[in-house]
Amino acid sequence: MGRIATSKVAKSKGSTSLDVGRRVLDIEARAVQALLQRLDGGFSDAVDLLYRCKGKVVVSGMGKSGLIGQKIAATMASTGTPSFFLHPAEGLHGDLGMLARRDVTIAISNSGETQEILQLLPFMERMGIPVVAIVGRKGSTLAKNSAVVLDVSVAEEACPMGLAPTASTTVALAMGDALAVALLEKRGFKEQDFAQFHPGGTLGRRLLVKVRDLMHKGQEMPQVNETALASEAILEMSAKKLGMTTVVDRAGALLGIITDGDLRRFLQEGGDFSKITAGALASRHPKVIGPDELAARAVEMMERYAITTLVVADRAKGIVGVVHLHDLLKHGIV
Repeated sequence: MGRIATSKVAKSKGSTSLDVGRRVLDIEARAVQALLQRLDGGFSDAVDLLYRCKGKVVVSGMGKSGLIGQKIAATMASTGTPSFFLHPAEGLHGDLGMLARRDVTIAISNSGETQEILQLLPFMERMGIPVVAIVGRKGSTLAKNSAVVLDVSVAEEACPMGLAPTASTTVALAMGDALAVALLEKRGFKEQDFAQFHPGGTLGRRLLVKVRDLMHKGQEMPQVNETALASEAILEMSAKKLGMTTVVDRAGALLGIITDGDLRRFLQEGGDFSKITAGALASRHPKVIGPDELAARAVEMMERYAITTLVVADRAKGIVGVVHLHDLLKHGIV
């Protein structure tokens, strides 16, 4: 074993960083590919057990396995499976109170002999908490005392000395992702559900934020009457700083809008702002969106029509606001 390790180290020292990187990725890719070939009915049993769990899925592991466990627990929690990570050493010193009889535990240990994990097993047995073992040795103590065993053994670690967990942790993480995604699909988890757990993320903003949340309304909304002179419309546009103004008729209904582009084109044609009304200058039939539409829908419309503003109109109340591309950009919708 010592001679093999030395040989591997020597080979690494004579290699470029690019060679080493490729070797590591090749070893880990082959380890995951081998895992794919070993996946069997035990995986389905694990998914069913986790799906039927009436409490929480508790993930536990020591060292590097613990770090992988934290990621697996976080992935499950964000995709519809209530889950948290329990540090096994902390569990032995009081944190076992976090567990309940309806829970299921996922225990991660490459050797299957991690003492802190094994010391949790009697408690799990007394509480009737089934264990799903993610292990590198099917004949290990952990495997023998678990309801379901998922084999994540690897032929070799990417570490040239075979000491640092590398391929083994990659495979364990891949197995955890496979469980989380299988559960996600079994639960019928959708984008909207994901957004509920990620309100601060980009997807959450795209699926939760509505036009009414970002629109300019009340005194912030640029608006002039159709009989107002064009100069008044220009002042309104300058004051509200949206590069446009809505134009309404005598009844307050939307007649059209005036944009910076309309002003430029009018000037290029030799027009006189002192002799034209806002109604005559306005572009009719502007693009309109409802206040309860998703802000992402506003982005889609702006991109399709190559515009930067949309009038927000409520069928019952008429014009209720204006939404600008800058607002969508600022709030991360784009």
